[in-house]
Amino acid sequence: MQQVTKDTLIGEILEIDPGNAAILMAAGMGCVGCPASQMESLEEACAVHGMDVDELLGSINEYLAKKEAN
Repeated sequence: MQQVTKDTLIGEILEIDPGNAAILMAAGMGCVGCPASQMESLEEACAVHGMDVDELLGSINEYLAKKEAN
Protein backbone atom coordinates (compact mmCIF):
# COMPACT_ATOMS: atom_id res chain seq x y z
CA MET A 1 0.00 0.00 0.00
CA GLN A 2 1.17 3.44 -0.85
CA GLN A 3 1.28 5.70 2.18
CA VAL A 4 1.51 9.47 2.39
CA THR A 5 3.84 11.25 4.83
CA LYS A 6 4.22 14.87 5.91
CA ASP A 7 6.99 15.20 3.32
CA THR A 8 4.94 13.90 0.39
CA LEU A 9 4.39 16.62 -2.20
CA ILE A 10 0.82 17.67 -3.02
CA GLY A 11 1.45 16.69 -6.65
CA GLU A 12 2.52 13.20 -5.54
CA ILE A 13 -0.54 12.85 -3.31
CA LEU A 14 -2.76 13.56 -6.30
CA GLU A 15 -0.79 11.14 -8.50
CA ILE A 16 -1.16 8.37 -5.90
CA ASP A 17 -4.93 8.76 -6.11
CA PRO A 18 -6.86 11.66 -7.67
CA GLY A 19 -9.57 11.05 -5.05
CA ASN A 20 -7.24 12.67 -2.53
CA ALA A 21 -8.13 16.04 -4.10
CA ALA A 22 -11.61 15.81 -2.56
CA ILE A 23 -10.11 15.18 0.89
CA LEU A 24 -7.74 18.14 0.57
CA MET A 25 -10.47 20.46 -0.69
CA ALA A 26 -12.95 19.36 1.98
CA ALA A 27 -10.33 20.23 4.59
CA GLY A 28 -10.12 23.76 3.17
CA MET A 29 -7.22 23.45 0.76
CA GLY A 30 -9.00 24.78 -2.33
CA CYS A 31 -5.82 25.45 -4.27
CA VAL A 32 -4.85 21.84 -5.03
CA GLY A 33 -5.05 22.57 -8.75
CA CYS A 34 -2.64 25.51 -8.50
CA PRO A 35 0.72 24.68 -10.13
CA ALA A 36 2.65 26.14 -7.17
CA SER A 37 0.91 23.81 -4.71
CA GLN A 38 2.14 20.74 -6.61
CA MET A 39 5.68 21.25 -5.28
CA GLU A 40 4.70 21.90 -1.65
CA SER A 41 4.89 19.13 0.91
CA LEU A 42 1.72 18.28 2.80
CA GLU A 43 3.30 19.78 5.91
CA GLU A 44 4.14 23.06 4.12
CA ALA A 45 0.66 23.33 2.62
CA CYS A 46 -0.97 22.69 6.00
CA ALA A 47 1.21 25.37 7.61
CA VAL A 48 0.15 27.91 4.96
CA HIS A 49 -3.52 27.07 5.48
CA GLY A 50 -3.39 26.76 9.27
CA MET A 51 -4.38 23.11 9.23
CA ASP A 52 -3.42 20.19 11.46
CA VAL A 53 -1.12 18.09 9.27
CA ASP A 54 -1.52 14.97 11.40
CA GLU A 55 -5.30 15.07 11.13
CA LEU A 56 -5.22 15.53 7.36
CA LEU A 57 -2.53 12.88 6.99
CA GLY A 58 -4.71 10.44 8.90
CA SER A 59 -7.68 11.14 6.64
CA ILE A 60 -5.65 10.61 3.47
CA ASN A 61 -4.03 7.38 4.64
CA GLU A 62 -7.34 6.05 5.95
CA TYR A 63 -8.92 6.71 2.54
CA LEU A 64 -6.05 4.95 0.75
CA ALA A 65 -6.21 1.94 3.11
CA LYS A 66 -9.98 1.56 2.65
CA LYS A 67 -9.66 1.84 -1.11
CA GLU A 68 -6.95 -0.83 -1.21
CA ALA A 69 -9.00 -3.14 1.02
CA ASN A 70 -11.86 -3.13 -1.50
